[in-house]
Amino acid sequence: MPLPLPATDDTTILLGLIAATVFLLNSLYKPQPLVHPILLGRQSDVARVRNPGESAIYRNYGTGLMGRFPLRPAKDVHILADMLKPDSDAPRMLWSTRISNPQLQDRVAAFGTGLLRLAGLEVGESNVLLLLNDCIEFVVADLALASHSIPSFTITASSLLSSVLEAHPPSAIITHAFMLPQILELIYDAGETNRNHTIIVVGEPSAQAMATVASSVKVLLWTDVEREGVRVQKIISPIPKPNDVFTVSFFSTESGQIQGAQLTHENITAGVAAVRALLPLSHAFSQLDTVVSAHSLSTAYGRAVAYTALYEGTSFATLNSSKLFYEDDATTQIDLADALSAKAYKNPPTTVAFVKPGHLQALVDAILKQARKSFFLFPLAWRHKMAGISEGYLSKESLWDRLVFDAARAHVAGDGSGALRAVIVSEGPLPGDALTPARGSLSIPVINCFSHPLVSGPVLASHALDLQDLGTKVAHSGPPSINVEAKLVGVDDEVIEGGGDPSGVLMIRGPPVGKLGSMEASYVSIPGSEEAEAWSGTGIRATVLPNGAFVLS
Repeated sequence: MPLPLPATDDTTILLGLIAATVFLLNSLYKPQPLVHPILLGRQSDVARVRNPGESAIYRNYGTGLMGRFPLRPAKDVHILADMLKPDSDAPRMLWSTRISNPQLQDRVAAFGTGLLRLAGLEVGESNVLLLLNDCIEFVVADLALASHSIPSFTITASSLLSSVLEAHPPSAIITHAFMLPQILELIYDAGETNRNHTIIVVGEPSAQAMATVASSVKVLLWTDVEREGVRVQKIISPIPKPNDVFTVSFFSTESGQIQGAQLTHENITAGVAAVRALLPLSHAFSQLDTVVSAHSLSTAYGRAVAYTALYEGTSFATLNSSKLFYEDDATTQIDLADALSAKAYKNPPTTVAFVKPGHLQALVDAILKQARKSFFLFPLAWRHKMAGISEGYLSKESLWDRLVFDAARAHVAGDGSGALRAVIVSEGPLPGDALTPARGSLSIPVINCFSHPLVSGPVLASHALDLQDLGTKVAHSGPPSINVEAKLVGVDDEVIEGGGDPSGVLMIRGPPVGKLGSMEASYVSIPGSEEAEAWSGTGIRATVLPNGAFVLS
């Protein structure tokens, strides 16, 4: 006897249809991850063998263990001068100065010729100490000196000035007019009045400062040097080689020891290639971008960021905190005001920001404080934003951005806040619980990097679309950059053999890594092939997670 069919009514059928519809809508409209989870689960390629007391060697998954490291952003870029594309003549803003590549090249050629004629510098023999805050004159001087194979010296902190000046007396000094009295005082205190000195100043020095200039010191105005190069026929020097040292960046270690990073043309081109790889191809740099950096051009990493902007033809500016030298003992705090200080320049709104952890946290705190004023909408909006991030999805075009977060961002950062599309954080630890709120409030990719004074590019960098919260105290810095190899030394072999995460001191090597020297080094040598293969210590402890991402201690 057949079983009777269950009795149904219209209400039951309607409820069933509603349940099926809700299920289908949830499945179809559920946001999909922006990157496949498999890629986030294997961010580094790991060598199969290792030495005792060391971890295996890690490479970026995109490079592969057998892949060749990129040395330059394009095949025709070999030296610093190649960063200015000859076929790109569209003007861009550099620190409020509207200038095109041909105009910038003309200024570089004029200033280089003026230096050789008025300052008496010799190609391949002289060296110049650059004591400039970030400005267009820094870029002009840097390119001009490199084109004539005259190494430049830079310092990463003003406290290093007297030590570097004493240990490596330069052939000439390029600085700001307000720095002239301090430099003259250092020269006189060192008892070097019997030695000729040449100082090129940007700006107009005061009459009081000029009155203290000794007969052995020649002071030239930047405008006069550049005007001399325009007036006479340009001097063209032999083209430098990619492995020639073009600059030395002096920095201080945690123990107080002063060291110098020798950077070749190849180091900086490799650094630019690594910076460009921070953004995925779908979000690549373009001439419509405006790059803002908190990192001084006197540092290797800051140099790479600036020359990436020059190569891409973007507008560029730096924050106030990137300054090394101030008038009247003034200083700048890393806070919200400094994070927005690039607005003082006549540049288009910022689209890509290279900042420090303090800048990011100040900006996020201010946005969330403003967003919470929407008492009824904020809890719902924040819950939906967090749900999307947990699924690996992030969008700036959501309903909740239009209702809550767009207005909060505009209130904090101004009308141009909507143009910001990526934030790259480095130079300091970022708390692990800061990344998710940053992504939720800014609604854009936030990339966490590890930079080092010896490397002209990111050493480690997280994937732009990696929205995972791994629960670490310090935010993970991702895998090695596309042209860096990394390993840990001083690891516990028993822990690794037992399947634990390796932990030790981070060692690196690769094309962006400069050569390290002490204060006694000559800083004009050319690294050989054996030296290029040597590992460089960072002095930083790190742990490698199972997915190949590094967490700094």
